[in-house]
Amino acid sequence: MFRLVQECLRNLHRHSGSKSASIRIARDADGVSLEVKANGKGISPEKLCEIQSQGSGVGIRGMRERARHFGGHRLIESNHKGTKISFKFPFPRNDPSKREIVVQQARVVRPVQVAG
Repeated sequence: MFRLVQECLRNLHRHSGSKSASIRIARDADGVSLEVKANGKGISPEKLCEIQSQGSGVGIRGMRERARHFGGHRLIESNHKGTKISFKFPFPRNDPSKREIVVQQARVVRPVQVAG
């Protein structure tokens, strides 16, 4: 999850024009969710469609593959007000000990400033 946040912040810093981003980590009965959001210029609908279908860019593809490796998925939402990249990771169903480790590490994180 750290590497996903790192890549999201790198992309937001390069492309969004936003000076800050919010990071949210939450858990529920089914798993852990991660959300990185910035109020920048957003991604054009055409580019967003290309990203969603082809995963253009090494960072975007890497995020998708990293999430898939752990049974999760990635969603990118964007408009003229900003961009939100979300991930959802399910809890392992067959090993309760792994579930406890994930739950203990999931915490809500404060908004951070993106260095400019």
